[in-house]
Amino acid sequence: MNFIDRIEAFTKLGNILRDWENSEYAAFIFASIQKQSTENHWFIEEHIRFSIQAEGEMLQEEQLSRISKKYGVFFENNSDINQTIAVISAGNIPMVGFHDFFSVLICGCRYMGKLSKHDNILLPVIANILIQQQPCFKEYILFCDKLENFDKIIMTGSNNSARYFEYYFGKYPHILRKNRNSIAILTGDESETDLENLFEDMFLYFGLGCRSVSMLFVPPHYSFDKMLEVFTRKGKNIAQHHHYLNNLDYQKTMHLMNRVHYIDAGIAILVEKRELNSPISVFNFSYYQNIHEISDFISAEKENIQCIVSKSDVEFGKSQRPQIDDFADNINTIQWIINR
Repeated sequence: MNFIDRIEAFTKLGNILRDWENSEYAAFIFASIQKQSTENHWFIEEHIRFSIQAEGEMLQEEQLSRISKKYGVFFENNSDINQTIAVISAGNIPMVGFHDFFSVLICGCRYMGKLSKHDNILLPVIANILIQQQPCFKEYILFCDKLENFDKIIMTGSNNSARYFEYYFGKYPHILRKNRNSIAILTGDESETDLENLFEDMFLYFGLGCRSVSMLFVPPHYSFDKMLEVFTRKGKNIAQHHHYLNNLDYQKTMHLMNRVHYIDAGIAILVEKRELNSPISVFNFSYYQNIHEISDFISAEKENIQCIVSKSDVEFGKSQRPQIDDFADNINTIQWIINR
């Protein structure tokens, strides 16, 4: 199986995922969605469907061609990288480890995946579909609980788990990813469509992804009225989620008890605080006087910011729709793998 074979297989997979409900795998995928949403109540069906669609969009021929142009010559002139890459995936959003799965396999390496118990159904299902497109992949994909006999390792988790990962696996060539958050920069001139798209950037996956916007930069005297109207209109599913509402009620209570002022956005609260991290159902915001303030903040927090949503950076509504060459933490996983 050469590089072209692998590209063709992922192209076929992308076609299936983008229109899976009309594919021969519809019943198979739908059953998996239901099972995953039952076992992890944070993974609602709407969000899982979005994730599958986003992965399919990532595997469009146009995007895969960029990978082919950049790395095709390398694989034409070099033998496949005979390595086993272990991947420890987080479980914060559906199929969060898909891009690592793709990166390892497209390089011709063996994928050894240890999945979170919170997200251990969907990726094996997608892997089985990929194998049906290219049976040779069967020898390259292994999901397991115990990692051993591998050459490199990719680890994604919280800041706490990172210490554990470093202790046990730091001796291997590795990529270690920790907590990150995303920010949005508003000018006050955003259209209603921009704000509707921003809603996705903030609330998709209940804000649990590293590409989820947790903090807003807004200009002086910014009016939140239009934003709150959008939240009310688009947040009906959020407002019906029991676990999310428990978090919201708790945060409102704690902020009231501590006499911390907040803006009640109905399905969330907005707190004036220049910090990246925020609890579920809470979004921080900060007024800025000039763009230099924001630049200084970004420079100081560059190791903690995953992406920036604005009219000049990642488009509104696109933070959760990464391109095939949008690598987490700005570490080019494919290049890291082929640098033997």
